[in-house]
Amino acid sequence: MRDPADTNAAIWKSAEVARTFAAMADQRERERREQLLLVARLLPFGRNETFTFLDLGAGTGAASRAVLSEFPRATAILADFSKEMMAEGASSLAAFAGRYRYVEFDMLSSEWPADVPVPLDAVVSALSIHHLPDARKRTIFAEIRERLKPNGWYINYDPVRAPDASIEAVWERVNDVYDPDGPNKRAHRTLQEQARYENHVRYMIPLAPQLEWLRDAGFTNVDVFWKRLDWVIYGGSNPLYSVP
Repeated sequence: MRDPADTNAAIWKSAEVARTFAAMADQRERERREQLLLVARLLPFGRNETFTFLDLGAGTGAASRAVLSEFPRATAILADFSKEMMAEGASSLAAFAGRYRYVEFDMLSSEWPADVPVPLDAVVSALSIHHLPDARKRTIFAEIRERLKPNGWYINYDPVRAPDASIEAVWERVNDVYDPDGPNKRAHRTLQEQARYENHVRYMIPLAPQLEWLRDAGFTNVDVFWKRLDWVIYGGSNPLYSVP
């Protein structure tokens, strides 16, 4: 069940938001190029191997574009619940025609689309898991592992909350060095910007429990592969043999 206070669906299913998001896609991808490339390179495939991966909460496909660029014989399945975002993504993915398809999937539901093949070679997600309530984070980690081939990998790129107020103050101070206009932006958000911010942080939690939930779900080789303040890349692999 969706929390009535959760504005995620209203925001991301808005045609206006989808257009605005897509218009800024190039800038965001330039800023996150290093991280998206690392997400791709963490997948255990040779450059010319053929494999299929799932991009959960794919939006306009930033993570998929990174993987498809790095592996020219890979195929992507992009799962998202917003038809508006899918439509914008189809434009930005034009260079990869024939190598990707979208499927509609609300990540709050455990009813996965029938047209997502099982088992999958790999799963990636970027800026989507933090939108899920904690209980759903735990169950979706288990569902991801169950759908991976033996030794298949799951990699997630996401923001996290600081474990306490003192660390949060450090993160905010340093982030403001990178973006000196940060304090002004926080003080002068429009109503729409405030709604998106509240939606962004509503279910955001520290990193530690998420790593523990991956292990609880049966993932091995769980690690934090990159971290800068409140941004992390973490993941793990499905064991070669079944977990008892």
